Amino acid sequence: MIETAKVPAISIKNKTIVLTGAMIPYRFGSSDGVFNLGSSLAFFQTLPQGVYVSMNGKYFRWDNIKKNKQTGMFEEIE
Repeated sequence: MIETAKVPAISIKNKTIVLTGAMIPYRFGSSDGVFNLGSSLAFFQTLPQGVYVSMNGKYFRWDNIKKNKQTGMFEEIE
């Protein structure tokens, strides 16, 4: 997700772009995808121009995010 976000961040300016996904596939029945999509739409409408990643009801600037491999969650770089 972070590598994907890097591409539009470098090449597209003056836009708000929010990337999202799901940790649990939709077909498993308890997917977080629908929640993440709804959150992303709200973030898209309120955030300033830039590229963001939205997961688990939170948003992160594309260049200030990492995936914690132990928890499987995205978090800000400290």
